[in-house]
Amino acid sequence: MTSAATFDFADQKFHMLADRALFWPRHGALIVADLHLEKASWYAAHGQPLPPYDSHDTLDRLAALAAQTAARAIWCLGDSFHDRDAASRIGPAIAERLHGQAAVARIVWIAGNHDGLTGGAWGGEVADELVVDGIVLRHQSLAAETRPEISGHFHPKLRLSLRGRRVSRPCFAGDDRRLILPAFGSLTGGLACEDPVIGRNFAGSYRAMLVARGRLLAVPCANDATASRMAAAR
Repeated sequence: MTSAATFDFADQKFHMLADRALFWPRHGALIVADLHLEKASWYAAHGQPLPPYDSHDTLDRLAALAAQTAARAIWCLGDSFHDRDAASRIGPAIAERLHGQAAVARIVWIAGNHDGLTGGAWGGEVADELVVDGIVLRHQSLAAETRPEISGHFHPKLRLSLRGRRVSRPCFAGDDRRLILPAFGSLTGGLACEDPVIGRNFAGSYRAMLVARGRLLAVPCANDATASRMAAAR
């Protein structure tokens, strides 16, 4: 069973889960981003054979969290499939698993820049974004957005030096108005949380957050992107 920590965001209570996901008890919704299903098969098609088990492993973890939280809905915040042709590579076993998951929890596939999904998909629904209790859920953070926002896309990771060892872990990046989820997929890389590409999504300072042994750990991130914008405006 994955550990979890409760925290407040936009006047709502959420559970941050150690396994790179968010749970919203008010709506019984499990929220994940960037599954990148069929990434291994994409690499294989481009001459870099990888064991073809990433989709099964990702769906194993998703099913376990859905069962643990008794989720009534699963909201996938884009790039659920690795590329626009991934849907055509979904084999019968994966398709059966997706239909089975959709039978027990309402799946919403929010469109990402990789997906290429339209209409229905394996028993789920496709949407450009969701707005729930005033919070916008989309794939990539939108600079002009003034409402609270939850998104994915950037695969944030926290990198620390502990006892002389470099440690890197997927993490959440957020402030009081914006929250960027880590990539949920089993075969996904990441971007350092303090990278300006992530920092520019926040108006000021923000935090790298993850759950360890049931505790929410938050590490301040210096926002070099904000400092650069302020310097340019002088």
